[in-house]
Amino acid sequence: MVLSPSATTYASALVVASPNGGMTIVEKILARAAGLPCVAPGDIVDVMVDTAVLIDTNFYPAAWRDILQVADPDRVVIIFDHRAPAADLRSAHAHRVGRAFAERFGIRRVHDIGRDMGISHTVVAEQRYARPGSLLVCDDSHTCAAGAFNCAARGVGEPDMIYSVATGRSWFEVTGTVRYDMVGTLASGVTSKDLFLWIADRFGAHTNLNVEFGGSGLAQISLEARRTLSTMAAELSADFAIFEPDELVLAFFSAGTESTSASSAIPDSLAPVWPDADARYISRITLDLNEVEPLVARPDAIIGNVVNVAAVAGETVHQAFIGSCANGGIEDLAIAARILRGRRVANGVRLIVTPSSQAVYREALRAGYVETLMEAGAVVTNATCGACFGGHMGVLAAGETCITASTRNFRGRMGDPAARIYMASPATVAASAVAGRIADPRDFLRGSR
Repeated sequence: MVLSPSATTYASALVVASPNGGMTIVEKILARAAGLPCVAPGDIVDVMVDTAVLIDTNFYPAAWRDILQVADPDRVVIIFDHRAPAADLRSAHAHRVGRAFAERFGIRRVHDIGRDMGISHTVVAEQRYARPGSLLVCDDSHTCAAGAFNCAARGVGEPDMIYSVATGRSWFEVTGTVRYDMVGTLASGVTSKDLFLWIADRFGAHTNLNVEFGGSGLAQISLEARRTLSTMAAELSADFAIFEPDELVLAFFSAGTESTSASSAIPDSLAPVWPDADARYISRITLDLNEVEPLVARPDAIIGNVVNVAAVAGETVHQAFIGSCANGGIEDLAIAARILRGRRVANGVRLIVTPSSQAVYREALRAGYVETLMEAGAVVTNATCGACFGGHMGVLAAGETCITASTRNFRGRMGDPAARIYMASPATVAASAVAGRIADPRDFLRGSR
């Protein structure tokens, strides 16, 4: 696949062809994990895994196999998130199996129902499990979220997870990398979800490729916004998605956590990784953040299916959802509360808001966002993957239309296959919930604070 900007794009691309060049960030991390001096696209590498994250779905009967050994309990994390608290008998049984497994092998980093619960990728971020320069695996496809912290993180299959927990190792094919250099600043009412949709629209799928982010504009992108971008790279079919480390990342790891879990299992040392000056890229593209505007992915697909919000404005919606590992953070709830303050959710619309962790929920409570959202008519749920994957707490019926700030808009993703799912930023979702139809968030933000 060749990536090149369309005639109407605001980015410029530069193909870097240096057969004897240095390594990208992902290549350097994989080389370190494999104990090799260097790696290159096409290599198959056997690597040591720094952190293996098990989630509740790993413990379902169809996936679980009795693991007879754990290579290192301090490298394993268990997080219940997809159906949490348990939504049915199957998930209740899975949680029980997971608790017993943790007790059997002395796994201390367990995030059960309670104070430190949340969607796995958010918990991984909050607890500083995704260390710069480290390698992390989980069987959820959005594991690449941890790339925001300069961590090479990848979703792998369930058998691979069992192998990683039991042996401490995994394997990958090294693939080529596309580099995005950001410049400028996102405008008011425009978020990193819009930036993702902008990239998807202009450059399409990144199958069998890694994505690397950097550039002067990175300083204008918060850690939370970076997590949205790295999370959504899964929807580009990218292998790894990773950011250059900067002062913001390093300062984050110098701060403590709210956790009462065994955070002492995390190594103190940091090993941030930058690309070599002569790193070899499949393509190197400059993104002008000033040119991004609110965008929407129409139902059933993202690639080749993104339009300006004006193109679908006026489409009636029955449900609006703000949440998931991609957009359930405090900044997402803040912009939604800003739009909803003093307004009401339209009749006939269900606005469901799911903070991505208990820590986010507590912060939103302290800031008054939860009260604002509920006064407007939203339902604020506990932290869970729930509605995002059509598991519980917001399943769609046939014929309904939803606008979502979650990770996917595939047919049947959030419920009945006959439901229609539009994907947009949390700002656009909040504006649409008030209007009762898809609406431009900038119309609701003018003059607000």
